[in-house]
Amino acid sequence: MTVFNRGNHDNPFAATDAVDHVEGDRTAEADVRRAGMTVDPDVVIDCVAYHPRDVHVATDVFADVDAYVSVSSGAAYGAEHIPKREDDTPLSECSAEQAVDDSMDTYGPRKAECDRAVFAAADRGVDAMAVRPPVVYGPHDYTERFDYWIDRVDGHDRVVVPGDGTNLWHLVYVADVASALLTVAEDGTPGEAYNVGDGHVPTLGEWVERIADACDSDVEPVYASERELGTVGLSPEDFPIYRDPPHLLETAKLRALGWRPTGHEAALAATVADHRDSDRTGRESGPDRDTAAQLIEVLGTVE
Repeated sequence: MTVFNRGNHDNPFAATDAVDHVEGDRTAEADVRRAGMTVDPDVVIDCVAYHPRDVHVATDVFADVDAYVSVSSGAAYGAEHIPKREDDTPLSECSAEQAVDDSMDTYGPRKAECDRAVFAAADRGVDAMAVRPPVVYGPHDYTERFDYWIDRVDGHDRVVVPGDGTNLWHLVYVADVASALLTVAEDGTPGEAYNVGDGHVPTLGEWVERIADACDSDVEPVYASERELGTVGLSPEDFPIYRDPPHLLETAKLRALGWRPTGHEAALAATVADHRDSDRTGRESGPDRDTAAQLIEVLGTVE
């Protein structure tokens, strides 16, 4: 196996000789073409195709591989259907200006256009496919969105939860994304996209309870309405993994290939253990604890 990246982060495979590293910039066409001349892969898993041009270049360089699988996103969908289905829910439109933009505002449209580039490559005879995960959690999560909630639950008796706790955002365990990519590479159909997500979709309030079980801690969720959050200058969107309207992906198409998700007990045990062993806190991903404590006091709850 070979990893192609700039080498800016610690290599998790540094201790093994089974994984080679080719250094290069994924966004530089010359580097991608050099990698194509250096490595002769059977399968290409493209984790960082953020612009349609990235997919066009990669599917040209690696046109003859047994499978090219692009990591897309549930954000590619352009309609708030519940659930979102690969063959029914329309993708976002993407203008020429959006296709080359780097802001988060255009992330969904760019991912949608990346998927269209995958489909176009398949029409040219490339064995190209896409896998669409929602927010990913698990060990080595550099975004720290899930770490925010583990840090709160693991260190405090009371945790502020926006709304009434019924907010629903489909998540997926990182190992299940990896197994989905392998499943699609081996058994997927070129020109197709496959959603991947946890088998059960907890609400945010239930996530807090499940994390508390994994941490072996007792936590009281303190639910706060938008008006109550506003008393301390917060809104529900300030909290990670909060989304309105709900975001739910249908995963039957992937399951039909034999893929199955990991149960939450095992997934959270590994996620919490890694969090505790790391220096990640997630505290920059959401409201600070002092503000949360102030809100708890405002709501008449003793800290």
